[in-house]
Amino acid sequence: MVYKILIVDDSTFFRRRIKQILEKDSELEVVGEAKNGEEALALVVSLKPDVVTMDIEMPVMDGITAVKRIMASNPVPIIMFSSLTQEGAQSTLDALDAGALDFLPKKFEDIALNRKEAILLLQNRVKALCGRKLFGTSSLSRTRLSSSRSPTLLQTKNVSGIASKLDTKTNFKATTSSHYTCLAIGASTGGPVALQKILTELPVNFPVPVLMVQHMPGSFTQAFAKRLNDLCDVTVKEAAHGDILTPGVCYLAPGGKQMIVEGRAGNARVIISDPERFTSAAYKPSVDVTFESLAQVYTGNVLAIILTGMGADGREGCKILKAKGAKIWAQDEKSCVVYGMPQAVTVANISQANYDIAHMASHIKNEILD
Repeated sequence: MVYKILIVDDSTFFRRRIKQILEKDSELEVVGEAKNGEEALALVVSLKPDVVTMDIEMPVMDGITAVKRIMASNPVPIIMFSSLTQEGAQSTLDALDAGALDFLPKKFEDIALNRKEAILLLQNRVKALCGRKLFGTSSLSRTRLSSSRSPTLLQTKNVSGIASKLDTKTNFKATTSSHYTCLAIGASTGGPVALQKILTELPVNFPVPVLMVQHMPGSFTQAFAKRLNDLCDVTVKEAAHGDILTPGVCYLAPGGKQMIVEGRAGNARVIISDPERFTSAAYKPSVDVTFESLAQVYTGNVLAIILTGMGADGREGCKILKAKGAKIWAQDEKSCVVYGMPQAVTVANISQANYDIAHMASHIKNEILD
């Protein structure tokens, strides 16, 4: 089967470059090009592409506006091209909120060690979204945030930061009827919206720390953590070296680094390591690396969850955790943007339950809370 791709970018050079790369794969055909979002809207209707690649900054109509308009009228999987800057991170998160499913840096040298690897990565990321069936008025209508408190990534609260939020929790006593002392979550493609859906439903007095590994560039994780912190009752922060794990605090692994946990349950701390220490890890951060360290600290007292994403990162870490007695869950295929990582733990008979992302937080609360 040949998949139809629409390229949207105001740079003729970049459109030509992407077309050449994609069409090196016999399963991909570029059926149209647009130089702004307005042209893209018309071509989505006439060409009915399987995937759209979208730039963010364009004249006439920018990429974020185009994503919103496309998702409202003719939903189609969209992958954004973004710069790896603080501004690029904010814009990319806005695009994901608008309904885009994935993103890649515009500079290919930022995503791979060599040109061949970059070409394969781009082709595979596009193909992973091909054939994805979208419903409703938004491509993420079944998985994006539905909480009445915080319906979009764009909303914020009047909080002065992590310290003030932690202060509000001192009057709460964390209670749990289970043996869990840690919640661990791994995700990749589609993960930002899935994580948001879960975290915005957790209460301020959530009784265990949450460790999160999301495949994301280093310039993005701080912005993503801040945005989640503004939305959630629980505290969310980019993990820092030496952080003492605290109940009700969610620690996001920094992009480009590895996050491990050392110490003992009740007095564990975060260690942020340069990736060279874990040469066998394909991802930075890696779910496997973090989960394996959790098995050493918390043994079987962990609830570990694998969310939407490409590849199999997390499978080996979950296997080690399960051998220690931990419980492993995975997102179900229907609600995944890409059913790769959850499938890996499911087909290996590691996952003990598979849940729709819309109900994942409820299952977590039933499992951990009193």
